[in-house]
Formats: sequence, C-alpha cells, structure tokens
Amino acid sequence: MILSSSHNHVGHDHAHHDHHGHDHGHDHEAAPSRPWKRIGIAAVLVLFATATACLVQVRSGEATVITRFGNPARVLLQPGLAWRLPIPFESAVPVDLRLRTTSSGLQDVGTRDGLRIIVQAYVAWQVQGDNANVQRFMRAVQNQPDEAARQIRTFLGSALETSASGFDLSSLVNTDADKVQIADFEDHVRQQIAKQLLDTYGVRVLQVGIERLTLPAVTLNATVERMRAERETIATERTAEGKRQAAEIRSAAERDARILQADATVKAADVEAQSRVEAAQIYGKAYAGSPELYNLLRSLDTLGTIVNSGTRLVLRTDAAPFRALVDGPPQLPAPAGASAGAKP
Repeated sequence: MILSSSHNHVGHDHAHHDHHGHDHGHDHEAAPSRPWKRIGIAAVLVLFATATACLVQVRSGEATVITRFGNPARVLLQPGLAWRLPIPFESAVPVDLRLRTTSSGLQDVGTRDGLRIIVQAYVAWQVQGDNANVQRFMRAVQNQPDEAARQIRTFLGSALETSASGFDLSSLVNTDADKVQIADFEDHVRQQIAKQLLDTYGVRVLQVGIERLTLPAVTLNATVERMRAERETIATERTAEGKRQAAEIRSAAERDARILQADATVKAADVEAQSRVEAAQIYGKAYAGSPELYNLLRSLDTLGTIVNSGTRLVLRTDAAPFRALVDGPPQLPAPAGASAGAKP
C-alpha cells in the first residue's frame, strides 16, 4: 500500500512535470513570433514614410527647384512626380512660371523737345522656364515675385525716362493719328529692359504697353498752342491753295475770254469787210444807175458823220456837200416809156 501510494505520488509528480513542460514549450514558440510582426509592420511604415518624403510633385505652370542644404541643385520642369533626398538633405521649392503684369505707376518724364509728360506703363513678364533662368530667379529675389515686381518697376521707370527723351511731344500726343508713334515708344521701352531683366533675374518680357499718358498744365498749354499753330498753318496752306486754284481758274477764264474776244473780233472784221464789199457793190450799182442820186446820198452820209446836234458850221452853201441843201434833188430824166405816152 505504501508502494502503491508512492507510485501514485511519483506518477502524479511526473504528470505535473509533463504539464508544466508542455506549457513552457507553448510559451517559447509564441513569444518570438509577435515582435517580428511588429518590426515588419514598422519597417513597412518607415519605408512608406521615407518614400513619401522623397517624392515631390511638379505642378503644371510651375518649376520645382531642388535645394541641397539650401543651395539650388537641380530644377524639375516636367509636370509629375520626381524623387529627391529627404529633408534635411534636399528640399523642394516651387517657382511660379505663370504670366504676371506689373505697372510702373505715374512717371513724370521729359520729351526730346524739352516738355514734360506724365506716363504710366505696364510690363507683362514671366520667369523663363529653363534650368539656368529659374536658378537665376531664385538667387536674385529668393523666389519672391513681389520683390521681383518691385525691382522691375524700377527698371521700367528708368526705361520710360530714357525712351521719352528720344521722342518729341508731337509724336506722342497729336490730333493726326498718322503722326502718333506710341507703338514705337512701347517697343523702345521693351528693348531697354528686356535684356537686363533676363540677364539679372531670369525674367522674360513679353509685352510693354502704355496705360495712361497725360500732360501737366504747362505742357498742356504749350500743346494747345502748338496744335493751334498747326491748325493755323494748315488753314493758311489751304487758303493759299484755294487762292492759287482761284487764280488758275481766273487766268484760264481770262484766257478763254481773250480767245473768244479775238475770235469775235476776227468774225466782226470779216463781217464788216464783207458788208463793206457788199455796200461798195451796192454803191457801184447805184452810181451806175444814177450818178446824181449817188452823189446826193454820199453827201448826206458825210453830213451825218461830221455834223451832230452840237456842231455849228459856217460854210459856203454852194459847195459840196451843202450844195445839195440849196439845189435840192436833181431832176431825174423821165423814163422813155413815160415820154412816149405823154405825146398824145
């Protein structure tokens, strides 16, 4: 009984020992597996975060400058995703490449003829989209468009002053549109600033335009006087032209009148000559038919020519042509037929 009891006790202890051994084996297999899973998940998260930190997105209308410890290293121009080293090794700085406009404000400038004008211009500009000019813009103004606009206004004001000195006021303000050279003035200003802005700031100038152009009181008075003088000059020229044309018309009319008068004189002379010929013929016929009657008529014609209502003459009355007044008409011979008829 004692042995049996001992055996059972020993068996119980053995069973108990086996039970503990089984539990210990289970704990030994489960403990190592859980840390490795956690480490794997953490590694995946770290890799994902690192990959995300190394990705940079380049948007349309922008360039992205990758700086390495604050210094520009390279420029990304194509829209999309690109790689970079994580911060603090490399950083991504976006640079706006869109079109911008900057106004000069009102500027008091002098023209070539010594007059003052007040002009306001604008400039349309954008950062040139290439590696060198984007980096130049970054270094010049630290990627601050407002600072770039401020410095561009300074360049524009100086260019307005320089360009205005090459133009007369009449070529900028004039009632005759053909004489206005605003487009040439704008082009001159653009040429003054385009190369400087590109070389200094990496900025490309697309357009320069005049927004406003006004005249101070002194210049306005001088302009009005100049315009009045121009109007008076034009009026004088037109008056002179009208007088010249009138003189030409008058001369042509007088020439035509002289020609007509000469033609009429010639025709009158021809008519007169023809009438004299005809009169001579008539006189000849009259003289041939009755010489006494002819002499009487000629004497009367002569008296009608030399004697008028205010003429007083003392002449012999028995001399021609006054003889006709004393003697009367001559006795004309009777026709032969009438004498023959009287005899019976």
